[in-house]
Amino acid sequence: MNDTEQLEQLIESHHPCILINTYEEVFARERIVEATVNMQLDLKIWTITEGVREGQIKDGHRLEGTEHPAAAMLYMAHQEGKQVFMMLDLAQHLSDARTMRVLRDLLYTFERNNSTLILVDSSDEFPKPIDNYLTRYTLSLPDEEELETIVMNRLRNMNKQKPLMVNLTRGDLRVIVRNLKGLTRRQAEQIIVDTVSGDRKFDKEDVNRVMALKRQMLHTDGLLEYVQTPAELDEVGGLDNLKRWLEIRQNSMSDEAKRFGIEMPRGVLMLGIQGAGKSLCAKAIATAWQRPLLRLDPGSLYDRYIGESERRLRMALRQAEMMAPLVLWVDEIEKAFASAASRSTDGGLSQRMFGAMLTWMQEHNQPVFLVATANDIEALPPELLRKGRFDEIFFVDLPEANVRRDIFEIHLRKRKRDPKQFDLEALGQASEGFSGAEIEQAIIASMHDAFAEDMDLDTDLILKTVKNSPPLSVTMAERLNELRQWAKSRCVPAG
Repeated sequence: MNDTEQLEQLIESHHPCILINTYEEVFARERIVEATVNMQLDLKIWTITEGVREGQIKDGHRLEGTEHPAAAMLYMAHQEGKQVFMMLDLAQHLSDARTMRVLRDLLYTFERNNSTLILVDSSDEFPKPIDNYLTRYTLSLPDEEELETIVMNRLRNMNKQKPLMVNLTRGDLRVIVRNLKGLTRRQAEQIIVDTVSGDRKFDKEDVNRVMALKRQMLHTDGLLEYVQTPAELDEVGGLDNLKRWLEIRQNSMSDEAKRFGIEMPRGVLMLGIQGAGKSLCAKAIATAWQRPLLRLDPGSLYDRYIGESERRLRMALRQAEMMAPLVLWVDEIEKAFASAASRSTDGGLSQRMFGAMLTWMQEHNQPVFLVATANDIEALPPELLRKGRFDEIFFVDLPEANVRRDIFEIHLRKRKRDPKQFDLEALGQASEGFSGAEIEQAIIASMHDAFAEDMDLDTDLILKTVKNSPPLSVTMAERLNELRQWAKSRCVPAG
């Protein structure tokens, strides 16, 4: 059922007081008018500025002397038969004892004669005696079809005012519309205006701009960090098994997949030593599925005040659901729940946080794909590794020689160097044990050396840097071998 039909059902079921807590007042009023017209019921509407007036007619007749909410409700209480009244922004007036008393009396009356008071309010805070009568109704957010209509209508209107250039394929438009999900109609429209107003262009490059504006609009309070991802998966070297896994599941969140009986993928756990490329895996997933990537830093959740840490975790997860569809990256997840794996020394906080996280992983129904990364497998609670928690557990090992060669090629090209001018085979062989991040740093360091010596970057200079910079895997050889042995029969290789 749509919003109008659900409101009709609530009115028909004799709910004495319905609260619609929203900033989309115009949309709420339109749905209420539609519902009462369909049910052939009269509607009266009250505001502090106009008092009581006819609600189904534009500029309907006003009733003088009903501007005060108590006066308006006394008028409502004396009407005969089944009534529907709408009051806007009443909550702030209930600190007045007389208004509060009249409202309670009105609700007693409405309960007896099957009338309904609909409160449209930006506040959700009501006194307990009133709260007991409230039936809260949440307006639905626009789906992709409605969002697409909003985008196209707004672009047409802006083009009439001043010409703009729109260069989008059907696929690009779907990506942008998908990234607007979780917003209200007004918010989505405002983001399109803000995106286009500067350069009068609207193209695929605006995807990241849309997501950044969405994040600002939803006020993530620093809990979620927006992470820039590569434009194409070709910019990510190696990870062939992960890429194949992603390709197979790319369309598994579509309506067709749902009708086929496929459940929405929920997440993966990425294990590996520090610097092996787990963060690159999170970026690769977001790039492959053309979804924004948000990073949750577990350290930002913990607060010294009792109960605040759990609240911050719930808030972060709720914000992620509001911004869906997206990829949520929880970096070094073992740091957040380390104490949950053993006897807690923090008063049970880690265990409560861990329990809340597991519950959300199991029960959330918004398209939020969780990517959890971990360096220390021993610090993870065993419940997290149980089958069914994640769709797959991947082990991210150090890249092989051919992948290291590809990584050198990617980073050289990124810095406007022609990879054909370098001996990539020699670089790939010489950098054994290097992670992708260490290869990138070797190129950066070599470029600094070349610039300082007033020479161009070449293979010999990079080989010299590689030779003089032993990788982390050398100093962590024993730890890496232990991790490889553990992962051999428990994980899928990402590369």
